[in-house]
Amino acid sequence: MKKLIIIPILLFFAVMGCKKNTTTIVKSKKIDRVKPDIKPNQYNVGFLIMNGTYNTELTAPFDIFQHTIFRKNIKAMNVFTVANTLKPIKTFEGIRILPDFDYTKDTIPKIDILVVPSAEHHLDSDLKDTIMLNFIKKVDKEALFMTSHCDGAFVLAKAGVLDSVTSTTFPSDIGTYKKMFPNLKVKDSVLFVHDKKYITSAGGAKSFEAALYLCEILYGKEVADALAGGLVINWDITTVPHLIIP
Repeated sequence: MKKLIIIPILLFFAVMGCKKNTTTIVKSKKIDRVKPDIKPNQYNVGFLIMNGTYNTELTAPFDIFQHTIFRKNIKAMNVFTVANTLKPIKTFEGIRILPDFDYTKDTIPKIDILVVPSAEHHLDSDLKDTIMLNFIKKVDKEALFMTSHCDGAFVLAKAGVLDSVTSTTFPSDIGTYKKMFPNLKVKDSVLFVHDKKYITSAGGAKSFEAALYLCEILYGKEVADALAGGLVINWDITTVPHLIIP
C-alpha cells in the first residue's frame, strides 16, 4: 500500500515541476516614444495614415521624400506620420506602424506638404470621419502642397479642398469618384494631375512618379533624376501621362 501511495505523489510533483520549468513570465516595460527629428529650415511633410492604409501609396512617396536628406545644397524634407492615435496602426497588407504624431492631441509641426495615401475605407467609413476631415481642412490653409495617391483623393474631395481644381484617382474608381462628387472636375487616363497646389495621382507604383514630379518642381531635374536613380527608377516626365494646369 505504501508504494501505491508514494508513486502517485511523486508523479504529481514531477509533472508540476515540468510545468513550472516551461512557464515563461514576460514583464512588460514601457518604452519611451522617439519623436522624429524635425530639423529647422526644411520642408515638413506629413503622411496621414490609418488602419487599412495601403503600403505602396505610403512607402513610395515616403522613400522619395526621405531620400532628399542625402542630397546636398537643397532644402530637404522632414518626413513624419500623423494619425488619430499613437497606438500601432495596421496597413492593409499587415505591416504595423507607430504613428509619429496624434493629430487629435499632439502639437504637430506646421505641415508644408500633406500626403494622403490610399486606405481601405476611403470610399466609405473614412469619409464620415469629421475629425480627420477637419484636420485636412486646417492643414490646407497653410500647406504649400496637398497631395493624394489612389483613393486618397476621395478624402481630399470630401474635405472640400478639391472643389475648384481638377483631380484624378485610381483608374477603376474614376466612375465612383465622378458619381460621388459630381461637381468636381475629374481627369482620367493620366497618372497624376497638378492643379494649383494640389497633386492627385492614380496611385500604386505610379505614386513614385507623382512624388518625383513634386521633387522636380522643388529642386529641379538634376536632383529628381538623382533621387530616381537611387531607387533604380527611370524618371522621365515626358513619358508619364499627366496633366499640369498652370
